[in-house]
Amino acid sequence: MKPYVITIARQYGSGGRTVGKMLARKLGIPFYNREIITMASEDSGVNAMLFSDERLKGDFLTRLRAHYHGNTPVPNDSSKSYLKDEALFAYQVKIIRRLADQGPCVIIGRCADYILAGRPDVVRVFIHADKDFCLEQAMKVDSLPEQEVEKKIAEIDDYRARYYKHHTGHDWYDARNYDLSLNSGVLGFDGTVEEIIKYMEVREQFQK
Repeated sequence: MKPYVITIARQYGSGGRTVGKMLARKLGIPFYNREIITMASEDSGVNAMLFSDERLKGDFLTRLRAHYHGNTPVPNDSSKSYLKDEALFAYQVKIIRRLADQGPCVIIGRCADYILAGRPDVVRVFIHADKDFCLEQAMKVDSLPEQEVEKKIAEIDDYRARYYKHHTGHDWYDARNYDLSLNSGVLGFDGTVEEIIKYMEVREQFQK
């Protein structure tokens, strides 16, 4: 099968990260998630905390959200100056393109589907599931009351959608952004992995 770079966007609780790890393991290719933040930090010399997005907590999340509405800039802790989020994003773009150029891999989130759009070796996947499934999966890792987990799911998905819109100009939920949109609640994690692999096999056959 032709080697591909697979990008995975995912709703919180849908198991997209788990699916990505399983897929990378099965294909024997690298898996990149938060490693991209570390690489971008090392490459730029900017504090890694400033690259964090959907997992940001507390005051920093408030400042970043405010910045998206044009109210305040994002501070660069290492230099006591201000670094626009577009510049932070540009560092991540550089790393994502570098990783794709190195060969097949799985990349989670960070607008990678948009960044790598148009490359013939890229498969763009969006993984979603219904509310109950996402809640059930999130409850397995979040030691919080059910209502708090529901709130967390809604906030993180909202943040991811706004982050995507801010940097790409597109709707995160729009299926036209992706080659595949898969319901992990219906397929299960193993089934989702298999569907991605089958798609790559069929795509290779018709691209010859």
